[in-house]
Amino acid sequence: MTGLRARQKADRNRRILEAATILFREQGYDSARIEDIAEMAEVSVGTLYNYYQNKGDMLVATVSMEVTEVLEAGELIVANPPLNVNEALSALINQYYDHSLVYLSKEMWRTAMAFSIQQPETPLSKRYTELDQRLCAQVVQLIDTLQRRGVVIAGVDTRALGEVLFNNLNMMFIEFCKIDGMPLEELKARVAEQHRPIAALISSVKPV
Repeated sequence: MTGLRARQKADRNRRILEAATILFREQGYDSARIEDIAEMAEVSVGTLYNYYQNKGDMLVATVSMEVTEVLEAGELIVANPPLNVNEALSALINQYYDHSLVYLSKEMWRTAMAFSIQQPETPLSKRYTELDQRLCAQVVQLIDTLQRRGVVIAGVDTRALGEVLFNNLNMMFIEFCKIDGMPLEELKARVAEQHRPIAALISSVKPV
């Protein structure tokens, strides 16, 4: 019975987040109403409030769902990366970017980013920061893995370099979200171009 209740609770939570995502996309975050989200999710407003206090909580929960799936996919890349620095970076970063608009629109990302900056002491903001830190740690882990496999030169500080690479890909993603007309492929191409000379500098295998 406990297992059934847990599955029912998870199903309601998923329906709420799916409904919120659809309405945030269709109507915009500010215009979407709690009552409409509850109706689409086929739960009462009271039940919805048992899961989330407000729309901001639902938005960050959606970000969390997105990042969790990205991290899980990234683990497979980090565990067995291409033995080429540039290819390994592209594989991981493109995995992040390709998944970024599955649940969230650019407008939703902008709203979540704004919350994290405007209300830094709130649980919502702290959760957003935590997710960024987990992504950054995965990039560091990739560089460390490549170094241990002899692909990255021994003297490189993998933590510092991984943080620099993450900061760049994160800032470029912010720029991507700010410009509605920028396609995803342009973002990926620009970041790859920026990271290519760094990959060449740290690679233990130099082109002939």
